[in-house]
Amino acid sequence: MINKVVNDVQEAIAGITDGMTLMLGGFGLCGIPENCIKEIVRQGISGLTCISNNAGVDDFGIGLMLQKHQVKKMIASYVGENAEFERQLLSGELEVELIPQGTLATRCLAAGYGMPAIFTPAGVGTEVADGKEVRNFGGRDYVMEMAFEADFAIVKAWKGDTAGNLIYRKTARNFNPVMAMAGKMTIAEVEELVVVGELDPDHIHTPGIYVHRIFQGQGYEKRIEQRTIRKREGINLAKAVDYAG
Repeated sequence: MINKVVNDVQEAIAGITDGMTLMLGGFGLCGIPENCIKEIVRQGISGLTCISNNAGVDDFGIGLMLQKHQVKKMIASYVGENAEFERQLLSGELEVELIPQGTLATRCLAAGYGMPAIFTPAGVGTEVADGKEVRNFGGRDYVMEMAFEADFAIVKAWKGDTAGNLIYRKTARNFNPVMAMAGKMTIAEVEELVVVGELDPDHIHTPGIYVHRIFQGQGYEKRIEQRTIRKREGINLAKAVDYAG
């Protein structure tokens, strides 16, 4: 029987070295491969190009890697919650490529499908299209965007089995499925690891064929990204946005 389980996070990230390109799942504070990121920080792997929807916050996710100056280039869609990212960008310490969110997702999909490039109308006529091929289809211009090439894709799921099949919980589904398809080597960390047969096949989001290594993580944080306070009928009500990690 296929068994893709590795013993621990150290074995999971074996082979990640300086200068590599990594895809990292997650959106905001949700679905972040926390264990792998912390181990990359601990090992001091540097010169990395990171592809992610966002750059984490200062003390969580990719933000931890930025604090240690381990990221050479950030390819992302949204980066507005990280003060250290902003400082490194403005000082010229960090190379940044900002990409429309749909284009980011589709370039991941293209890599997973084995397509070299995609054409999209997003960014036509803006600096996003500078230096890129533009073609006209049906009277409308489209810019050509290349599929990503990543040495490793690192994702986080709620449940997984020993064959690498994955289920994500709620909004943690975000970029994890498309990135799991796209890496040359895909590492999955999960909150709960079960034997083959325990997951309902109709509920599996990422088939195990895309996953090369899987392990059960620990110590996951359930952070709240935004909290607002308002008064209603004289009572203070706390309203939180909680993305189920």
